[in-house]
Amino acid sequence: MEAVAVQLEADNRMPTRVRYFMLWLGVFYTVWLGIVLLGQHSTAFREHWGIGVAMALGSYFAGSTPMGGGTVGFPVLVLLFNEPASMGRDFSMAIQSIGMVSASILIFCMRMPLEWRMLRWAFAGATFGVPLGLAFIAPYVPGLYVKLTFATLWASFGMLHFVKVGEIARMSGLTSMTERFDAISGLSIGLFAGALIASTTGVGVDMLIYIVLVLMCRADLKIAIPTSVVLMAYASLIGIATQSTLAHLMPSRYSLSPGLLANWIVAAPIVALGAPFGVVACKLIPRRVTLLIVSGLCMIQFVWTLYNERASLNAGILSGVLVALLALNLVFMLMYDAGRRMAKTRTHQE
Repeated sequence: MEAVAVQLEADNRMPTRVRYFMLWLGVFYTVWLGIVLLGQHSTAFREHWGIGVAMALGSYFAGSTPMGGGTVGFPVLVLLFNEPASMGRDFSMAIQSIGMVSASILIFCMRMPLEWRMLRWAFAGATFGVPLGLAFIAPYVPGLYVKLTFATLWASFGMLHFVKVGEIARMSGLTSMTERFDAISGLSIGLFAGALIASTTGVGVDMLIYIVLVLMCRADLKIAIPTSVVLMAYASLIGIATQSTLAHLMPSRYSLSPGLLANWIVAAPIVALGAPFGVVACKLIPRRVTLLIVSGLCMIQFVWTLYNERASLNAGILSGVLVALLALNLVFMLMYDAGRRMAKTRTHQE
């Protein structure tokens, strides 16, 4: 934590802002310790230590990239520990409600730039999209399709960065778009990605707002990544609150995954520090290196998913996955070309 404080002061931030972040950590660890002691959950560390190890890495990427901590937690729980996809979703939202919130608080304390106009509309969309998806869509999506959706979406993200990582890492500033563009983009991301992706996998809205900002708005990563982190923190809070409420009101239809609390207890104290560390580290470590590592992990989990689910895959499903992967990359390239044209148009107008 000394490294965080030094970095904040080096950026000429007021010491008071550092205290706000430290206050948050103090409150969280006090509550967490109370849950462990009063609930007698000490055995969770012996039984679920593996998820803690995984989230030590996942939380770093959560703060330093447009990947929520669930991007590591989901495949680890589902593919490595053979948990159902619903556990991967619930854990992603629960753990990001700590890690991404912790990173967001540090982002606010550091006064890092955010694309607020698009972000506000994304908040509005997620407020309705995530609960609607959890209530009316997620219960009816087979676990296999959830896994394949997750794997395909993040593999396309990895492929994009392998191709464009040099240019993405060099982008600076932000192409100024119209209020209409920001409103439609933000609302669509929050509403549709929240309902169709985040409600089933626990992640996704962060990656999509990042894609729009980078490909179409030509945004500096110093703007795009913090914006994606803050949006995922908000969507995760909405998601876990909604899922908990549904499970309480209609336990016969909705339920929180068994073992969720134990996994959360082990991983939460790690991500509370790991994600903010990623926020600071991304200011010191070259973005290109981090993005290439993340892209490699995205491709690995795609191959891993196909191998792990090979018994359930037929020619039709496999063909659909490959078509979806190519289609997503085509959409990303079209967005990239559109963003480049709009940037040139704005430059000429100025």
